[in-house]
Amino acid sequence: MTANIPFIDLATQRDRIRDKIDRRMAAVLDHGAFVMGPEIRELEAELSRFGQMAHTLSCASGTDALALPLMAWGIRPGDAVFCPSFTFASTAEVVAWLGATPYFVDVDPQTFNMDPASLKAAIAEANAADDLVPRAIIAVDLFGQPADYPAIRQIADAHGLKLISDAAQGYGGTIDGELSSKWSHVVSTSFFPAKPLGCYGDGGAVQTDDEELAAIMASLRVHGQNFEDKYDNIRIGMNGRMDTLQAAILLEKLAIFPDEIAARGRIASRYSQKLSNLVMPQRLLRDATSTWAQYTVRLPEGVDRAAVAASLREDGVPTAIYYPKPLHRQTAYQSFPVVDGELKVSDALSRDVLSLPMHAYLTEETQDFIVEKLAAALAA
Repeated sequence: MTANIPFIDLATQRDRIRDKIDRRMAAVLDHGAFVMGPEIRELEAELSRFGQMAHTLSCASGTDALALPLMAWGIRPGDAVFCPSFTFASTAEVVAWLGATPYFVDVDPQTFNMDPASLKAAIAEANAADDLVPRAIIAVDLFGQPADYPAIRQIADAHGLKLISDAAQGYGGTIDGELSSKWSHVVSTSFFPAKPLGCYGDGGAVQTDDEELAAIMASLRVHGQNFEDKYDNIRIGMNGRMDTLQAAILLEKLAIFPDEIAARGRIASRYSQKLSNLVMPQRLLRDATSTWAQYTVRLPEGVDRAAVAASLREDGVPTAIYYPKPLHRQTAYQSFPVVDGELKVSDALSRDVLSLPMHAYLTEETQDFIVEKLAAALAA
């Protein structure tokens, strides 16, 4: 085959629902409510049904979706929020925005998600510190797989901590048939275009069953507005509204999302069957369903990752590295505490992970070509 392989194929998905999206966008252009229009309310209702939480607020980004509950809970300087280091910057960034302390926790070497044992150790360290008050946990659904929420929620309850599911990559994933909403106080997600459920710009959503929390976040989303008198701002908030056009697009994407999750699962399973003797694929936790935002593997010890990626690139196979540097090694975050003083697994993963093309429209022929070229690169 002639390789012209997209890492994420948004074009095929677009073509599948192009007519429906065009009609949705035309309707927004006709009614002219470009911010907080009727499609926003429709999307929030549909997401509440899908995510099985009572209250959904759309917002401007996945980052805002993480910040809103922390702001509503009054997270402040002196508070500790526990999060993995092996993730994208937003997870810890929102904590630092508020002057609080992101406390970095290690991850499991096989699932790549937050290690409950490391979390317990971090909470004990923070409790022993004179200047920190443990307040919350942000668990990340890395590459689409839900974190071990049953274990993490048990730890959260034992210490009186709030639990946020950072489902930016894993919205729609399940453990034992249950969404992360079963265990989390809040579920936050991102609709960045590359996400499994993505719009055509920036967007996000935050979900909760807590009515009072939802009302505070709704106020914070619009500059801390008092909804009885919009010129009397009663909180310090943000401009976190989603554009109506993005909501219109997401309504059509959400309609095909379950089908796409199933397709991603089939493709990932086929990848794992063909690659398990060559590399170490991300392992699913028990009876878990991942949305496979990325298909990420660990290369064998001693393999030159740069050489493998270069060889694949020459054959027309794109790859990516998520993440080449964990947060605790990045310049902006080096001053924040790290459990046990080091995160051995996060550091090891950053050295040997590689992500392969993954999307719901990857054909078996293309997948076989990718596997063949990866095997050749590893053997070189």
